[in-house]
Amino acid sequence: MPSLGAVHSVVLLLQLLTQLPAADSALRYRVAEEGPPDVRIGSVAADLGLTAGTGSGDVTFALESGAEFFKIDNVTGELTTGPKRIDREKLPQCQMIFDENECFLDFEVSVIGPLQSWVDLFEGRVVITDINDNTPSFPSPVLQLSVEENRPIGTLYLLPTATDRDFGQNGIDRYELIQDNGAGSSSTRRTAGGNPITRVDGLDRRGRNGDSGGGARSSVFELQVADIPDGEKQPQLIVKGTLDREQKDSYELVLKVRDGGNPPRSSQALLRVSITDVNDNSPQFERSTYEAEMTENAPPGTPVLQVRASDWDIGVNGQVEYVFGAATENVRRLLRLDEATGWLSVLHRIDREEVAQLKFTVMARDRGQPPRTDRTTVVLAVRDENDNVPVVEIRKIGRILVRDGAALVPENVLVDTPVALVQVSDRDQGENGAVTCTVVGDVPFTLKPAGETLLPPPPADEAFDRNKKKYFLHTSALLDYEATKEYSVTIVAVDSGSPSLSSNSSLMVRVVDINDHAPVFAQSNVEVHFAENNGPGERVVTVVATDADSGKNAEIAYSLDPASNGPFYIDVDNGDIRATGILDREQRERYELRVIAKDKGTPSLQGSATVVVQVTDRNDNAPKFVQEIFTFYVKENLLANSPVGMVTVTDADEGENAELSLFVEVDGADGKTGDKAEGENSRNEREELFSIENNTGTIFSAASFDREKLSTYTFRVRAVDGGEPRKTATATVSLFVTDENDNAPSITSPANESYTLLPPASSARTIVRTVTAIDSDTGPNADLRYALVGGNPFRLFEIGHTNGVITLAEPLERRHKGLHRLVVRVNDSGIPSLCATALVHVFINESLANATLVDAQ
Repeated sequence: MPSLGAVHSVVLLLQLLTQLPAADSALRYRVAEEGPPDVRIGSVAADLGLTAGTGSGDVTFALESGAEFFKIDNVTGELTTGPKRIDREKLPQCQMIFDENECFLDFEVSVIGPLQSWVDLFEGRVVITDINDNTPSFPSPVLQLSVEENRPIGTLYLLPTATDRDFGQNGIDRYELIQDNGAGSSSTRRTAGGNPITRVDGLDRRGRNGDSGGGARSSVFELQVADIPDGEKQPQLIVKGTLDREQKDSYELVLKVRDGGNPPRSSQALLRVSITDVNDNSPQFERSTYEAEMTENAPPGTPVLQVRASDWDIGVNGQVEYVFGAATENVRRLLRLDEATGWLSVLHRIDREEVAQLKFTVMARDRGQPPRTDRTTVVLAVRDENDNVPVVEIRKIGRILVRDGAALVPENVLVDTPVALVQVSDRDQGENGAVTCTVVGDVPFTLKPAGETLLPPPPADEAFDRNKKKYFLHTSALLDYEATKEYSVTIVAVDSGSPSLSSNSSLMVRVVDINDHAPVFAQSNVEVHFAENNGPGERVVTVVATDADSGKNAEIAYSLDPASNGPFYIDVDNGDIRATGILDREQRERYELRVIAKDKGTPSLQGSATVVVQVTDRNDNAPKFVQEIFTFYVKENLLANSPVGMVTVTDADEGENAELSLFVEVDGADGKTGDKAEGENSRNEREELFSIENNTGTIFSAASFDREKLSTYTFRVRAVDGGEPRKTATATVSLFVTDENDNAPSITSPANESYTLLPPASSARTIVRTVTAIDSDTGPNADLRYALVGGNPFRLFEIGHTNGVITLAEPLERRHKGLHRLVVRVNDSGIPSLCATALVHVFINESLANATLVDAQ
């Protein structure tokens, strides 16, 4: 009886298999940065829907990746923060991210069944939320600004922006202009839209000197904060009063910035405003935005892009110089901006895997007093080069440990058991980062994508590293400790770049021994050739199996699989296979037998081999023509050595027994036509008239045929095979020669020298003469047509088209007297038509007075 624990394990396994999450479930959590250790993040067990077995140790959890920042309780599945503090702003993948949901850490967790009977791997993601742990700051504690005198009220000046490593609500919230360190005062208010506006009052110099007796104040500056399209806030100083450099040439203001955190953080900088002479034209860039692409690892000095601005002023007020505007430390470290030409060039080699895009502003500033500026945005995309080799990492999976580069695997694990987790990645992009991973060498292991049991691909807006792939290293065959005690498994990863880069990693798999040996055949597939017409009981082949065990476990009994059809049996002790009946290759030429070798151990183990019996041929079949009489039709005048027909003959045997030789045997000829009789041809001449081709059975004629001489030929064809003894067959060939239009009509009457006397009193339709002709051809080729083609200028005569009868068409007149020479043409109906011509003389007169004169005409 099975133990209660075994029953409980089976029930538990069935519960878990039904409780595993659907393929589209996900592990998604959120945690704030800078938190202490052991902060609860979530329950992996609950989110995966696992209830049965968790907490008892039958189902356990293991963190396969992400242990640098997280921990998991291997029994309860509770996910908590680890001892290492998470600083969002220091995470490499979050350096250039300004969206709360785009900063995250991924982890992998494996769910392991009892005794590692099954393993599932799941991916998870923890979004790192921001806290207000960074203070906004200006690029410098002292900010310089030059303002032209006599600027119109409302003139706006861009002030340097502050930066805050936090984002969102914890990022920059407002700017304030809080005081005038000169003889002025400040007041702060907010616009309806929430942007702060600060007014700074300046004191009239004459009032301070007492010239007017009073200290009249006037508004000079206001601060306005604009929301620019990229989401930043741009502080702007607006001229609200009259500026007179001769009265006051500078102002010292305090510019304060504050974030929106709770509590808020703030800092300030001294803003020195210098009043200068008028420079009334600002530089203007050709474009508001420049976009370009540059190759990573370009050497220092490589030109990237030139920005251009022009100034309508002349002299120093029109001389433009270029400086970085809103540009991060990364931009200033990697790029050089030529102040005079506006050329951007590489200062330090750029690694796309660290910086994929550079976005910054360039200021064009003239040399006027005060200088005027314009700003343009530059967006540089870094094009990937295949400069990173794939990285292969081999880790443990479940309960099969990987230590010091070796995995311990029992030899009785099932085929397709996962024994290790292989992760490959490539920091490059696109094809350069598309990695193919394979196992090299003749080892019983294969890679299968771990994605077959993972979650489906994430949405496009979630920035998973798509050049990272995970595989399970599976067994692809049964392991045998006695055959091979360990395997060196080398995994090679190759990217798709040009040229491609590759790397490899090795894992030593040590096979743990158990007792399992089955009988093994020396050859799993045996092919034997056995001649047909054998004697009953004749031995076909002997198959032998061996067993690595000993005693009863190595004693082997042989049998044939009952599903193997055929007249065979096998000796149970020695493996002799014999035929029980007579084999006929023409009925069946191939038998496939499955031989089973079973040992006498308990429980019994068995092996099998396939024996293919190819029945070989004996010459026991004669050739056979497909028909006894072959009838062919051939046109006369066919060129010599032309094919006149083809006979088909088969032989059920194969090889030499079916190799046929064909011969022509002529006995006589039939169907005589023309003047020659059949007996005029000798036997030798008739035999030489025809030949036959062995491979195709095509019959050729050695001479051309003339139907008018002989229209029918009859002869025999003999087929002889190459077996021993030889077997033969014959067939009769009847050849009929068809007519060609090769004979022209022949005029039989009248003779060209004859003439006919026609009295003038002859009436219309009187028969004058009949033209007769013959043709040696037959059919349409001998169908004759008659026509008058000459000598009939008065149209006195007509001719019957089919009978050649010439008649008088009109009554005769006096002018018609004399000799008429009619030209008659006779055509056959062949294609092309052949013809003959006759001259018919008609003498119209009452009598023949002078025959000599008529003959002369």
